[in-house]
Amino acid sequence: MITSEIIEEFKERMHIDGDEDAYLARILIASEQALKDVCGDYNIELDDDFKELVFERSRYVYNDALEYFEKNFLTRINTLSMKKALEEVQGDDDAAI
Repeated sequence: MITSEIIEEFKERMHIDGDEDAYLARILIASEQALKDVCGDYNIELDDDFKELVFERSRYVYNDALEYFEKNFLTRINTLSMKKALEEVQGDDDAAI
């Protein structure tokens, strides 16, 4: 979930001073959902790697360069996807015991 604190953190990182909160929130929400669709159900407030990836995708969207994001971050996207898949497999193993 994208909170006002996450928006402020993103604005600070991007050096954005203006009042673009609604626009930035839409970008961050879309980026979070797009990455959840690919990587799994991560919580942006609890996983720094996922948050970093959401911020990077949002940065690409903000700068109108989204077409380059996947190629440039494919390794990190795959790493998070594999991490989530392993967590789910381990959870299934624990449930079987």
